[in-house]
Amino acid sequence: MPTRPTWAEVSLPTLVNNYKLIRDFVAPHATVCAVVKCDAYGHGAIECARALEVAGASWFGVTSADEGIELRRAGIAGRILLMSGIWRGEGEAVVEHSLTPAVWSAEQISEANNAAEKLRRERFPVHIEVDTGMARQGVSAANLGYVLEAARKAKSICIEGLHSHLASAEVVDAPEVEAQLAAYKRALEQLAAAHIRPACLHLANSAAIVVRRESWQHLNQSTALVRPGISLYGYYLPFVTAAGAVSETERPSVKPVLSWKTRIIDIRDIEAGQGVGYNLTFVAGAASRIATLAVGYGDGLNRALSNQGRVLIRGEFAAIVGKVSMDVTTIDVTKIPTAQIGDEVLLIGEQNGSKLSAADLAATTQTIAYEVLCNISKRVPRSYLS
Repeated sequence: MPTRPTWAEVSLPTLVNNYKLIRDFVAPHATVCAVVKCDAYGHGAIECARALEVAGASWFGVTSADEGIELRRAGIAGRILLMSGIWRGEGEAVVEHSLTPAVWSAEQISEANNAAEKLRRERFPVHIEVDTGMARQGVSAANLGYVLEAARKAKSICIEGLHSHLASAEVVDAPEVEAQLAAYKRALEQLAAAHIRPACLHLANSAAIVVRRESWQHLNQSTALVRPGISLYGYYLPFVTAAGAVSETERPSVKPVLSWKTRIIDIRDIEAGQGVGYNLTFVAGAASRIATLAVGYGDGLNRALSNQGRVLIRGEFAAIVGKVSMDVTTIDVTKIPTAQIGDEVLLIGEQNGSKLSAADLAATTQTIAYEVLCNISKRVPRSYLS
């Protein structure tokens, strides 16, 4: 089927290499739970999970039951952790597809237990999420006892895991993270006092794997998990001190997995004083050559790149001029006289030795690489390189 000349290329060998770098970094202390939520951060959950499972990944992290079921239907056999919990009416589907839900309330425990009982599943595993300080999800310290009592009465489930999430893992000396680690330890002690010893303990995201190694090195459990997300796809948040200084902490040398490309679909010459795009927010100061690209905010290119961003053509940078439209974007190719209709244009990736990353786009638009990647829309076809 013909498609617009805008596409993303996903390098599965690069993804697998990133996974192996992280796996080896945490071995033998921890097992990797590869986070493939939000369609693997825009990379394609099914294709990425399949490649990772072949490479040895045995755990996968997703947001919701529908994401987990999608992986099961695609043939993924490994453990699948539902990191955002289980909700009313989902229990039977979760149990039927052998998904492992996070729980933090008596209601969630009841949902999982009732479904396991109905489907005659014994000791169906759940992971309790404890809120150690993010105030987002998870059971509070004050209510943990009630949740443990509900779990004790639920005869068809077992507490396999205890986990939490760190608010500022990329800040190497963040006092709030120290407080969270202490709160997690207290929760673990509370479980032990109730004669509950979960086999799986996990706290570490991509940043914590590197910066907070105590969150996975010294758990002394049969299975400590780490949950890399963005690092699997080749990125980290900048590691900094609380004062804002950059920290060059040793880390796995992951590389970006996704390249985003488009083509020039029009070139025209304009005179000095001519405006470009909606509201004519760019006005040429001299005679200029303007190229139109087959990509816009409908594809996920942030409008904040209007008159701010840049792209790569033939290994040279060209500025985005005028407002990013829904379907097209205009650039100034005056200084690239060889540019022509049909030329490949790089939005993210490497071309002739020059690079543009999702982190570069994020810096221009004052966001994070996660958002840039997740916002590449479904109408941008993904091509998988193996």
